[in-house]
Amino acid sequence: MMVMMVRLVVAGIAAFMLSTVHAWTASSPLLQQKTLGGNTALFSSAVDEEPVVSVGAVAVDKEDDTESVALLDNIKVTSLITGQPVDLVAQYESCPNVMLIFGTYAADFNAIEYAQRLRHYLPKLKERGINKFGFILNCKPSAAEALCKYVDLSTEEVEILIDEIGVAGRAFGVGRGWKPDDESMNPFLKLFGMLFGLGAYGTLPAVIGGYIGNPITPQPWIEDALLVGQLQNRWPDTVLNITKDESGVVSDVENKFNSLPWGISSWKRRPLELATLRLQSMMGISLKHWEELAPKQEGLNAGVLTQLGGCFVTGPAAEKVYVWKDPGICAVSNFENILRRLDQKKTVAA
Repeated sequence: MMVMMVRLVVAGIAAFMLSTVHAWTASSPLLQQKTLGGNTALFSSAVDEEPVVSVGAVAVDKEDDTESVALLDNIKVTSLITGQPVDLVAQYESCPNVMLIFGTYAADFNAIEYAQRLRHYLPKLKERGINKFGFILNCKPSAAEALCKYVDLSTEEVEILIDEIGVAGRAFGVGRGWKPDDESMNPFLKLFGMLFGLGAYGTLPAVIGGYIGNPITPQPWIEDALLVGQLQNRWPDTVLNITKDESGVVSDVENKFNSLPWGISSWKRRPLELATLRLQSMMGISLKHWEELAPKQEGLNAGVLTQLGGCFVTGPAAEKVYVWKDPGICAVSNFENILRRLDQKKTVAA
């Protein structure tokens, strides 16, 4: 187990760097358009730690009802299923008991992790009264459909919404990354700066947190996402011992992180557990399917490569009971905090 952990650390760092180079070089039209004189760039990624409230210009894990003004007036996106326009105020922002996620482009860590977390937490959110779910992606429809397939997210339970140039997210006020208005700088170079916290202060804590773990905050969605990845033959594929019955249905799952020594196996999120999932997602989704999932040139020109995401949840009176705007790469909303907030509101109402 220790040997596997060391290998995962080395492989994770190498793959993270490789993904940037791959994403940059794969976007040859962009490289033909801009010349960087030898500069390198880096791929994007999203935090999973306890909330910081209203830091800087980005309201993070905001747990009050003050943001009641409609932010999405006249903003329409397109339904993946019907191909029809969807008015975000009429269908989401003014509606009770809904969750709307502002995702990023389909190959991005933030979009992938939002999809993985939403898949796991759907039943728990429904138990707490949330009855409608929307997930906006800044990509072409085929890329959104492919991402849902790779993470096994139901398009029947979640309305997938297409916004190829990220208009809705910007109206909501998501972070736009480093130097968003500098049109002379290559977007992949901006992405490289974001890895070190430029325009995305939450990136380093989120990435590092995936390696060191967390003994307090539970994150059960990680094992669920690892299982989906292994069932789709994504590497690393030895973390879980999966047993199937005669009909091929999974009957038992043994997580090797449960065997870590020195009491670490009892941590709510074990060291390297989240990092392993991110490595699996990077190698098996982002890199392997980059051409399929990458944003179109129009989206790149609009800044979706560095645009971050967020989400909101409304209560029974259509009031916003939870608002989150990603502070960095790999820094998406902690759904455990959403559940806690909904439980608090229910207790107060009672």
